[in-house]
Amino acid sequence: MKIFRGFQHSGREPACALTIGNFDGVHRGHQAMLSLLAGEARQRGVATCVLTFEPHPRDYFAKVLHQPGLAPARICTLRDKLEALERCGVDQVVVLPFNQRLASQSPQAFIDEVLLAGLGARYVLVGDDFCFGAKRAGDYAMLDAAGQRSGFDVARMNSYEVHGLRVSSSAVREALAAGRMDEAARLLGHPYTISGHVLHGRKLGRQLAESRPGASDGFRTLNLRFAHWKPAAGGIFAVHVHGLSDQPLQGVANLGVRPSLDPNDVNGGRVLLETHCLDWPAHLGAEGAYGKIIRVELLHKLHDELKYDSLQALTAGIAKDCDDARALFAALPAPTYTETRRQTTRDRI
Repeated sequence: MKIFRGFQHSGREPACALTIGNFDGVHRGHQAMLSLLAGEARQRGVATCVLTFEPHPRDYFAKVLHQPGLAPARICTLRDKLEALERCGVDQVVVLPFNQRLASQSPQAFIDEVLLAGLGARYVLVGDDFCFGAKRAGDYAMLDAAGQRSGFDVARMNSYEVHGLRVSSSAVREALAAGRMDEAARLLGHPYTISGHVLHGRKLGRQLAESRPGASDGFRTLNLRFAHWKPAAGGIFAVHVHGLSDQPLQGVANLGVRPSLDPNDVNGGRVLLETHCLDWPAHLGAEGAYGKIIRVELLHKLHDELKYDSLQALTAGIAKDCDDARALFAALPAPTYTETRRQTTRDRI
């Protein structure tokens, strides 16, 4: 899959079947839309293209208006969105910076400059609530009329439902915020996942004396940065970690801002996913995970983040989370996994 920042690039396909949206989460509704797009692209002999935006338009307006509450909680990072689009067979993605120029662009200018001159759209597929242009003045009827005048086809996909539940990014956000991970997985079509490079942290985990007999390395963690200040999920989770061994590793993860630690830590108060593997892979040694790309599936929420008043209390709290996660995994049937290691989008960005 080809990825472009903006559309002024020589390697971009000259004509495409296009869909437009934020695609936060790339849920089952998005997946159905992309499947339909692929069929239309094959009939026309053109590439499939997704036009998406960074930052999210509502992030932009929240900043401009100084109203952070307008910003939506983010389901996935750009890395994970691009990887999900690649899995759906998309040929190219254009990430368009959402800025003042784009926000003030008229609907007709968006059609002329972006869809036609910029992307060479021959077919445009949108959702049933699609609006575009300054003040969201452009709608499906306007886009369809422009297509008839300018020679590109326009189609609209109705809402996608699973067991009577409308699948949308808002529904995924609500499930994640409430800790309903099974519901989120049904909407997404897979467990909720965060991936990225393992980063160095304060090394505090290995300094915590674990209370269980036989442990000697504290609570070593794998740190991933969530590149948005407002993740859709948060708290302590039982997880599976992929990318460090042939089989997924069981673990406990904290997604959030770590309220028990000092705000001046090495990660500067950023949102992190910190994952402790219940059984650390011996072949990695003390430093072998840094820089590796891992994928963490958040399977079950144990509780919200807690603020502990001492390292001793933090140690006891983490130990209890580990015991609770072990009990949870012991009660579940052992899954069978087959993973093929290949280079994907997440290895390139």
